[in-house]
Amino acid sequence: MSEQQPETIQQKIKQLATQAIKQSKPSSWFEVLYAESQGDATQVPWANLTPHPYLQNWLNTHPQTREKPSALVIGCGLGDDAEALAKHEFQVTAFDISPTAVTWCQQRFPNSAVTYIVADLFAIPIQWQQAFDLVFECRNIQALPLNVRSLVIESVASMVAVGGTLLIITGFRETEAEPDGPPWSVSESELTQFTAWGLTEISRFPFLESNKQRLRIEYRRELSTK
Repeated sequence: MSEQQPETIQQKIKQLATQAIKQSKPSSWFEVLYAESQGDATQVPWANLTPHPYLQNWLNTHPQTREKPSALVIGCGLGDDAEALAKHEFQVTAFDISPTAVTWCQQRFPNSAVTYIVADLFAIPIQWQQAFDLVFECRNIQALPLNVRSLVIESVASMVAVGGTLLIITGFRETEAEPDGPPWSVSESELTQFTAWGLTEISRFPFLESNKQRLRIEYRRELSTK
């Protein structure tokens, strides 16, 4: 398959996302994109085939004090972030709504210690409630429209164990006005919703990626709530 120009891929994503939203299935377009890429990672714009550098930095500067803590990777894509966590001695579960993406992970890492599974952020297994010592969310919230954002944030927060950590990497917008997307970067008022679900912000690290504002935020669930 010939490599499409990035702007062409972005146009395709916008068309797929718009159609999915009209069908009230805002996350269904991920499988379409992965399947139509036919194994060509250049057609998946977020697939850099390496761990996110600010996840890797966090892992390098936050050595684990407990043995084999559990970790969940939301929207694992092609698996590089999940593999990075496994190398740092986490017991990793990684899921994606796209069966094609999950199969791709399993083919890329056939001897992986990571458990790759198909799951839906809007219908997470009940046994995942407050079940993970670390939940990692990278650019999934921003990939879903504002009308489901509260549901997404609730779902993400619900999987963090008591005493556990949520680490998110996301685009950030200064205004509360709805941006043109996807992606739809996250606003400050949206981020504050995590506190309503029992999480406390521990640290915030701003950085630029493709000349756009990004944040890496670490939250912790201090006490059992909701």
